[in-house]
Amino acid sequence: MSVTVRVPAKVNVQLGVGAARPDGFHDLANVFLAVGLYDEVTVTPADGLRVTCSGPDAASVPLDRTNLAARAALALAERRGIEPAVHLHIAKDIPVAGGMAGGSADGAGALVACDALWGTGATRAELLDICAELGSDVPFSLVGGAALGTGRGEKLAPLEVGGTFHWVFAMAGRGLSTPAVFREFDRLTEGHAVPAPEADPALLTALAKGDPEALAAALTNDLHPAALSLYPELAATLETGRTAGALATLVSGSGPTTAFLVPDADAAAKVAAALHASGTCRTTRTAAGPVPGATVL
Repeated sequence: MSVTVRVPAKVNVQLGVGAARPDGFHDLANVFLAVGLYDEVTVTPADGLRVTCSGPDAASVPLDRTNLAARAALALAERRGIEPAVHLHIAKDIPVAGGMAGGSADGAGALVACDALWGTGATRAELLDICAELGSDVPFSLVGGAALGTGRGEKLAPLEVGGTFHWVFAMAGRGLSTPAVFREFDRLTEGHAVPAPEADPALLTALAKGDPEALAAALTNDLHPAALSLYPELAATLETGRTAGALATLVSGSGPTTAFLVPDADAAAKVAAALHASGTCRTTRTAAGPVPGATVL
């Protein structure tokens, strides 16, 4: 018997970042949108805990107990007094270290899959509590759709979305460490007042109306300057997409993946082709959202 769970990537349509807290985290106003790029996590009974991975960038995925999928299985097993004797296989399609919550998706997927395999009967609230322990983006990977994340991003409020938004994503030639990007944000803002982050009412209205042009005008990412400071070559990728007709461009989350909001699927194909031909990125993908969160197949 095995259980497979499909989990989406995310793009941050707003990432408001506050000053560093005493615990080292930052308060966020993080507007998540789940998009149709997926990892699939399959769990199968085994003699012990084992992790394997296939797909693009699989060689970059840790296969030990530091992997979020492994940590999710261990956390649920510990709560239920179960031996975590499972083989976790991750079929990877979300970019690794790309600011699109691929590792978080794997954690959420493994948690839902193990819950189903073991029949633990965990409530959604309990699963979300474990997700929050695993990482700031993991709860949204479970929930999907669109949501406002506050605190360090783990406290979620669902958001209304009135239509489908089309995106192009350009994958960079190397990764960026999320902690390093936050440290660079702290360096760049040192000596300046950093306001408490709040969701932008205009952006929430644009989402609710399904209006891509209004959303384009409201997209913001407070980590964008820090990511560009650490990876200046991303500026050429952003400019290529803008010139090719994207409504708006930004670094996705902590990067280095860059995101391009476009009017429709035809525009997505055009922008993706221009980015691919430019040589400013490793590869491109198109996707639309919102889509559901972790789903048992």
